[in-house]
Amino acid sequence: MRYFIKLSYRGTDYHGWQYQPNAVTIQEELETVFSLILKKETKITGAGRTDTGVHALNYFAHFDLNDSIEICPDLILKANRFLKKDIVIHEIFKVKPDAHSRFSALSRTYEYRMHFEKNPFLRDFSYYVYSKKPDLQQLNSGAKILFEYNDFTSFSKLHTDTKTNICKIFKAEWFERNEQIIFKIEADRFLRNMVRAITGTLLELGKAKISINDLKIVIESKNRSNAGVSLPAHALFLTEIKYPKDIFEV
Repeated sequence: MRYFIKLSYRGTDYHGWQYQPNAVTIQEELETVFSLILKKETKITGAGRTDTGVHALNYFAHFDLNDSIEICPDLILKANRFLKKDIVIHEIFKVKPDAHSRFSALSRTYEYRMHFEKNPFLRDFSYYVYSKKPDLQQLNSGAKILFEYNDFTSFSKLHTDTKTNICKIFKAEWFERNEQIIFKIEADRFLRNMVRAITGTLLELGKAKISINDLKIVIESKNRSNAGVSLPAHALFLTEIKYPKDIFEV
């Protein structure tokens, strides 16, 4: 029997999703708690890595059991009681045996949030930019350029074990919400550090430090050193993961 977990977490005090020796991760916390409440060792597979300090509003993971379990509010309540305060489970539900939280995903969506006036209530979840607001129209012009490419080596962390740097971007846009400017991007997959590196590079475009042509040169160079800085992790949120509807038809 395969079960999906829908959860959220604040990534501030964690070294991302994936288990690492000598580091606290979301995966390790979940496996510890589920092994306890299910009274058997439970391995949990996540939808993918998130970097140290990155948050997830909607994240999915899965686990397998030989026996069927009753999914009831008490089970979720019990799991949430044992989990640390930074992690919350919203749902646990049965899926098809071949449904996979990582490989069945059709797309993932991230938001990078930034603000431009000092605000103590935003500082833990938004990047404070010490300058005037960038040109929103120019930011969106740069975002549209991303659709012209599929090799994003220039925005990938170096020396990773990724076999390919090809990604298909479905959506990329900037918009204002309350006191913040937000970059929203959806793709079939993301490279390590990719969103923060793209955001940092587009921010330079919005501040007129580079041109649209410069941006194209950066992408086409396939050289990380030519792109902008990788912005801090605390302002990045994984907001959505899409799956085919039929994996839920058990």
